[in-house]
Amino acid sequence: MSKKTEYMARLPDANGLLHFPKEEHDIWQALYNRQLSNLSLYACTEYQSGLKALALSHDTIPQLTNIDKVLLDTTGWKTAAVPALISFEKFFGLLANKEFPVATFIRSADEFDYLREPDIFHEVFGHCPLLTNPSFAHFSHMYGKLGLAASKEDRVFLARLYWFTVEFGLVRAKDKSLQIYGGGILSSPGETLYAMGERPQIKSFDLIDILRTPYRIDIMQPIYYVIDKIEYLDEIVKMDIMGAVKKAKELGLFPPLFKTKFKAS
Repeated sequence: MSKKTEYMARLPDANGLLHFPKEEHDIWQALYNRQLSNLSLYACTEYQSGLKALALSHDTIPQLTNIDKVLLDTTGWKTAAVPALISFEKFFGLLANKEFPVATFIRSADEFDYLREPDIFHEVFGHCPLLTNPSFAHFSHMYGKLGLAASKEDRVFLARLYWFTVEFGLVRAKDKSLQIYGGGILSSPGETLYAMGERPQIKSFDLIDILRTPYRIDIMQPIYYVIDKIEYLDEIVKMDIMGAVKKAKELGLFPPLFKTKFKAS
């Protein structure tokens, strides 16, 4: 997960507070307001409940200390300020300790619709609301512990599980319509409308299929996997995930549904 980045993270001060210039708060406000109209239509109810609980500011980048108070009270989690992308080792270690990494920079206006690397809007707006949900929080915790113990080769397969659930997962509503719980979609105005449109493939969750599905981080996803309800994440934790990784390695990856000019994961 580590690579060079063009962004500079803001470091917390002695009191744990982050300071951003007005133009960066303006980007937060624009992202928030643009995505707000999509949430009532497409975000899962558990996300919407979590967003209400966090009471995020519409016009200023929130302080992680305020988010931590809510997360600790609901599921025992807290955030961890990090500089842009981090290593798998650091990432899994934080999740295993119930700490969610938050890159403390915000995207530029040029990458408003789609960002290749997670920024504070992606992490806070996209993921933190669902960390108030016990099933999502438990899945994230156990995923971290699993990844921390896995080999470097196996972590590449585990990354696909995270990608097609926490980042780009869909869930069925009670009326069987599709809703979004993946933070990579919820934090992207462009991908929200794309994912809810006619172009991508939608497949039911299948652990081995997911582990065999390559993806690219720099495009709209050609395929999404859907679970029947958020609580199904508790069932995934009970599965033999590492056994499925072994099987997926034996079977090999599916042909990618995208051009392979860039390296796939």
